[in-house]
Parts: sequence; structure tokens; C-alpha cells
Amino acid sequence: MAKRRAESATITRGTKNVFEDLGYPDAAERQAKLRLAYALNQVLEQRELSQSDAAKVLGVTQPKVSALRHYKLAGFSVERLMNLLTALGQDVEIVIRRKPRSRRAARISVVAA
Repeated sequence: MAKRRAESATITRGTKNVFEDLGYPDAAERQAKLRLAYALNQVLEQRELSQSDAAKVLGVTQPKVSALRHYKLAGFSVERLMNLLTALGQDVEIVIRRKPRSRRAARISVVAA
């Protein structure tokens, strides 16, 4: 019986931003857009709105709602996503504070409550 040789694999712990891990230069913006879109989709699911009805409430076309539902966010800015959340009756709060000294770089984060 042949001995199995253990294959060595290097595992690297990622950050909390997959876009940063993949080397995107606009990783913080992509992550913020993704979290905003996730929050939007959660509200749309809770309300059980069809894409057509959601489009009417949001003031966009049905294809735009489809893009949102499938996280195709290239045509959406962070500001536009925030405005869509407010159209759904959601408050969006932006908090600006000094970064802790323990962290090397400042960051942008979106937290859905």
C-alpha cells in the first residue's frame, strides 16, 4: 500500500472585503455598493414586491430592479443606492469619525441595522 503524501496548501486569511482580497483598486466602493444593494434587496423581499411594483416605488425601470436583484451594480452609484433605500422608507445614516491609531488606513463601511 502506497503512502499518501500530504499536500501542503497555503491558506491566507482574507480581509472583510473580498474585493480588496481580489485586488480591486475601488474595493471600498464596491463593498459599500454591495452592502447597500443587499439592504435594498432585503426590504424588497420583506415587502414581497414584484419587480414592476418595485420599479414604480423606486422610480426606476424594471430592468434596473432586475439588475439590483442580481447584484449587477455597475450602473449604480453609492449615492443612488442610498436614495433608493430612502424611497423605500429606510433611513440612511452616514457617520464620520477619526480612524483608530491601531488601524493603518481609514475605511468606508456600510452597516445595515
